[in-house]
Amino acid sequence: MRLNTVIPNFEAQTTQGPIEFYKWQGNSWVVLFSHPADFTPVCTTELGRIAVHAPEFSKRNVKLLAHSCDALQDHVDWVNDIKSYCRDIPGDFPYPIISDHDRTLAVKLDMIDEENRKNPDFALTVRALYIISPDHRLRLSFLYPASTGRNVDEILRVIDSLQLVDRVPEIATPANWVPGDKVMILPTVPEEDLPKLFPGGVDKVTMPSGQVYVRTTTDY
Repeated sequence: MRLNTVIPNFEAQTTQGPIEFYKWQGNSWVVLFSHPADFTPVCTTELGRIAVHAPEFSKRNVKLLAHSCDALQDHVDWVNDIKSYCRDIPGDFPYPIISDHDRTLAVKLDMIDEENRKNPDFALTVRALYIISPDHRLRLSFLYPASTGRNVDEILRVIDSLQLVDRVPEIATPANWVPGDKVMILPTVPEEDLPKLFPGGVDKVTMPSGQVYVRTTTDY
C-alpha cells in the first residue's frame, strides 16, 4: 500500500452492522487499523486507548475503524473485555470493528505478515494503521510488529500535520513538531512570495553551505 494509493471500496460486517466503506467514510478522514487477534493483551490496550481518545479524533473529523480476522461474535465479546479493562471509555464503544474471518480484506489492503502470508493458519494481520483522507487516498501508514503497541498521541500528531499541510500547502512540519511549534517553509516557495504568504514573519537560518533553505514561521 503505497502513499496516495486510492483505498478500494469494500463491504464488510462490523460490530456496528454492515458498512460500505466509501459511503460510511463520507467526507471524513479515517484511521483504519488492524490487530493480530482478539483476546490478546497488547491489542486490548490499543483498542482501549484509541477508544478513550475517540473525542480527539472526532474533533479532527476523523472516523475510527478497526479490523481483525476473527469472527464477529468474538469481536462483540472482546469489546466487553476492553470496556472492563479500560474503565475510562465514555459511554458505548465508539467505533466499529470489521470481521474479516477469511482474510479477504486483509490481503487486499496488504495487512498480512510476509513470513506467513501463504499459511492461513498463521497468517495473522500485522499492526497496520492507515490514515485515509476524504478522497479515499492513503496519506500515511504505520506498520508495527505484533509485539509493539501503537502510540495514540503520535497518531493524533501526524493527523494534525497532514490536515495542516493540506490547508497550507507551502509548509511542512519538522521532526517532533506539535501544533503551535514553528513549521518549515518549503524550498520551492520563492523568496518574493514570503511577505504575502506569511505576513506575520519568517525566520531564516544561516547554514555553512551558504544556502538558505531552512525557513521557519509560526504564521499559519
